[in-house]
Amino acid sequence: MTKKNIFIVGLDEFNKKLLQQLPQAAECEFHAALDISDIRNVQSYDMQHLIDKAIGRMESFEGSIDGVATYYDFPGTVLVPILARRFGLPGPDLESVLRCEHKYWSRLEQKEVIPEHIPMFQPFDPFDEQGFEKLRLLPPFWIKPIKSFKSFLSFRINDELEYWEATDKIRKSIALIDEPFRYLLQNYAQVPYEIAHMHESCLAESPIGGLQCTLEGYSFKGELVGYGIVDSVQEKISSSFARYQYPSILPLEIQHRIMDTARKAITRIGMDNSAFNIEFFYDQTAQQVYLLEINPRISQAHTDLFAKVHGHSHLSIMVDLCLGRKPRILERNGPFSVAGHFMLRTFEDGRIVQVPDQGQLDKVREKFPGTQMKILVRQGDRLSELLALQDSYSYELANIIIGGMDGSNLLEKYNHVLDILSFKIDKEEYIAEI
Repeated sequence: MTKKNIFIVGLDEFNKKLLQQLPQAAECEFHAALDISDIRNVQSYDMQHLIDKAIGRMESFEGSIDGVATYYDFPGTVLVPILARRFGLPGPDLESVLRCEHKYWSRLEQKEVIPEHIPMFQPFDPFDEQGFEKLRLLPPFWIKPIKSFKSFLSFRINDELEYWEATDKIRKSIALIDEPFRYLLQNYAQVPYEIAHMHESCLAESPIGGLQCTLEGYSFKGELVGYGIVDSVQEKISSSFARYQYPSILPLEIQHRIMDTARKAITRIGMDNSAFNIEFFYDQTAQQVYLLEINPRISQAHTDLFAKVHGHSHLSIMVDLCLGRKPRILERNGPFSVAGHFMLRTFEDGRIVQVPDQGQLDKVREKFPGTQMKILVRQGDRLSELLALQDSYSYELANIIIGGMDGSNLLEKYNHVLDILSFKIDKEEYIAEI
């Protein structure tokens, strides 16, 4: 059987192994349109160079080119439709992806169909010396770049002083994503002039809160399907995530409301033949569902959660879609009833003195089979100098992905893992709290 060749933007070893465990792996080979090192931990994004490099790799490939996909945010999500268009492959159109990714444009579209499910919002220029005075929102509110991910340069503002402190940080770093994103808006897409050339580069939004979750779904030939909801559990002392947990414990009635809201938003945006994940809040006091943001891809942070519960990851949804066919249903064939993706964090800057050694990692895997660990720092690293796009209030040390019988069993296992793994920062051992 001749295998189909699928090119991944941002191929990495962790997810390559999960791709090779899919049912579709028997008929597919996976190749890197771009490596993970091309799009993560980089000093800058030269979009034209990345586009040319990916096209060059695919054009020089001697076999058939059957699909292109990504599980990573910018620039992965915007490169996929460009490459799909270039090679005549299935995929979403670039303009619909940009309507998701441009936070202000996306809010304008959402306001047309789900106004009761979004916060108040206003674009602003972080370089404007009268910026705070021009905002119509009263503190507290959130500010963030019009294009960002992983909460990079996202800040909660409680007063004017915090606004100026936050915008000072934004001014220093916003060009990393804003400039290449504007390059695409102005050179590769049919975007309204007032969006492509808007002066404002940030968005202010009134706060929304409650229980946070992410709907994983897809649109195929106009049919929208939601196939799983993952709970996003925050740290006790900050807005940073402590873990993702699947399946969701939200009431089914709320899950249905989330899906109905998502269907209206995606239909308005016009995205088709694509996976998506949409972040929501469920405010229990107001009994209301609020949409936070739309991401035109599966969430790679959730891949092993689905694998532990379903027997293989939801990368299978991405693969079927990029081949132009309706995704197969995810069965509950996994070894665990529940799974958690824990983000081990520290909230203070420091230099890494010690990270877990191979013996500690092996001990965890022996004691808790199936546990996956990604150590994100190295000995000698200064946390504040890490190139990885961190959120604004913490530094990730490791990702630990565990399966369990139920939520209590999951937390018990995680605490045992922390007893085994040893991180030291500035000669003081860091202990995570969940």
